[in-house]
Amino acid sequence: MTAPVTTPSPPPAAAPGGLARRNVERSLVTRFLARPEVGALVGAIAVYIFFYAVAPAFRPAGSLSLVLYQASTLGLMALPVSLLMIGGEFDLSAGVAVTSSSLCASMFAYQLNSNIWVGVLVALVFSLGIGFFNGIMLVKTKLPSFLVTLGTFLMLQGLNIAVTKLITGNVATNDISNMQGFSSAHAVFASDVHIAGVAVKITVFWWLALVILGSWMLLRTKFGNWIFAVGGQKESARAVGVPVARTKITLFMLVGLGAWFVGMHNLFQFNTIQSGTGVGNELLYIVAAVIGGCLLTGGFGSVAGPAIGAFIFGMVSQGIVFAGWDANWFQFFLGLMLLLAMLLNTWVQRQAARR
Repeated sequence: MTAPVTTPSPPPAAAPGGLARRNVERSLVTRFLARPEVGALVGAIAVYIFFYAVAPAFRPAGSLSLVLYQASTLGLMALPVSLLMIGGEFDLSAGVAVTSSSLCASMFAYQLNSNIWVGVLVALVFSLGIGFFNGIMLVKTKLPSFLVTLGTFLMLQGLNIAVTKLITGNVATNDISNMQGFSSAHAVFASDVHIAGVAVKITVFWWLALVILGSWMLLRTKFGNWIFAVGGQKESARAVGVPVARTKITLFMLVGLGAWFVGMHNLFQFNTIQSGTGVGNELLYIVAAVIGGCLLTGGFGSVAGPAIGAFIFGMVSQGIVFAGWDANWFQFFLGLMLLLAMLLNTWVQRQAARR
């Protein structure tokens, strides 16, 4: 009796090539939508198209240079503030710290009749010291950064006005434009670069360079991994050897460094500083970071996103002027962009997680 002959089953049909291609495309789309800066990018395109349509004065290249200048002065501070937010903390003293740095450089150099660069270096040490103070207070007291930096904000606000009155007898510093070293310092912090007949502030180039450097640091270095770790899950990060305290102190000092740079620009752009300025700017830095995709809970965000958020700020602030509208509309647009960005970021993250 012969055994029955069995015919082997044919191998399963290969999946159509289109299915694999669709899966790859879907994966690319999902990864793109999961990027923190996607919401800000969509918002920036919408704002640009809007003002391009309603304000003809918004269109020339010279207007773009003004927009970039406004964006750069905000973006230079939004960058370290966003890194701090990714690390899970806030700094409410960032706005007045910019003014404190300007006042320190101006009064130190003027009252001692020294080279202006001496005042610049003293202001750098002073600004880094403010950041170190905030960081060490946070680490040692375990208080929320909101309370620690709120206290610093109030102290600096009082010091700025009281010390300026005490030293100069006025609420503003003296004009430093005739002091030794002013020309070279102005060239570094506040000069114009002419491109195709259009004057572009040097702060724009500093801002773009620091965005590139900050992106590389956040995404390609060990310190960048530490920032995400301490913002996402502090105790777990400490358990695997991440220096949580050192990372947070460094982030606060980076905010101090940003305050110093913007403070030096303000000083050499206007030659004198009003001691009561800077109040409220810390909220603009935080808004730019949130519009750029940084979560208030920490552990998520990018450097490019807040840069786009700062660009939106520049477009709105100048677009309203070019359109001839009441300047009070700026606050409305800023609040609207904040709400829309938060809603869009939340929706994008849910969609990416679902896919």
